[in-house]
Amino acid sequence: MFDCAIIGGGPAGLSAALVLGRARRSVALFDEGKPRNRVALASHGFLTRDGASPAEIRKIAHDELAAYPSVSVRESRVEEVVREADGSFRLTDAAGESWRAARLLLATGLKELLPEIPGLRELYGRSLFCCAYCDGWEMRDRPLALVAGNDHTFHLAKTVFNWSKDLLICTNGYDSLEPEQERALRERGIRIDHRPIERLVGEDGQLSAVRFADGEEIARAGGIVAERLRQAAPFAERLGCAMTPYGGIEIDGAGRTSVPGVYAAGDAACIMPAQLVVAAAEGSRAAIGINEDMTDEAFA
Repeated sequence: MFDCAIIGGGPAGLSAALVLGRARRSVALFDEGKPRNRVALASHGFLTRDGASPAEIRKIAHDELAAYPSVSVRESRVEEVVREADGSFRLTDAAGESWRAARLLLATGLKELLPEIPGLRELYGRSLFCCAYCDGWEMRDRPLALVAGNDHTFHLAKTVFNWSKDLLICTNGYDSLEPEQERALRERGIRIDHRPIERLVGEDGQLSAVRFADGEEIARAGGIVAERLRQAAPFAERLGCAMTPYGGIEIDGAGRTSVPGVYAAGDAACIMPAQLVVAAAEGSRAAIGINEDMTDEAFA
């Protein structure tokens, strides 16, 4: 019986494991090894690790966790979580092995649903990104494209405009701009093209042009993709956790969900902003909440 099982080995889960390990709690951290940012060459905005690769940050975290004997990192995929009659949780992985824990922290993150455009996936994480705060500095003052794919095109355009005034919005038939929003963007010199995209052209991960269905190409040197997001794992809904209107796991200030004993942290809960430093902080906060709740229970 572990004190806490953590599903998800991203910044939120790793941070929570560190805090709980230092609190002398027994922890089982389940990490499938397929983080959402694995396509990125570098991570940015994480103080003391600005520019480090996601793999490097993950390795450092694992090395640090190794100093705490009560923390066990298991490289396996959790397939099922069941709440037992005594309130504990039984987790079963893909190999059929099971573990039990008194508390459960969901740090499972989100899954991206990218627009289905030829060439996009070959460029994603190299010259096309989803977060201007993470990668805008490296693309500053370049001719950029914003590929629409969700309902936040206007917000993203305003944000990206801070890094480059040479901005082309490609709606690709995704009607997400109100007339007054389109007018405001055009007044600032932002181009908007509603034609379907035939292909995103580039080599070795570097975008060079957007090719439209009529054959015309417009040169671009990078850009932002407005992707859609969904929960990467089904456990919150299966356990009956309340969800926010934006699809995140609803939590209080200590990371507690609506289900007793279940906590959540990171992108799966806050949705946006999806940054490493924010996820790590949320993991730390949830871990403190877990430890405080277990401490209070022991003294009840």
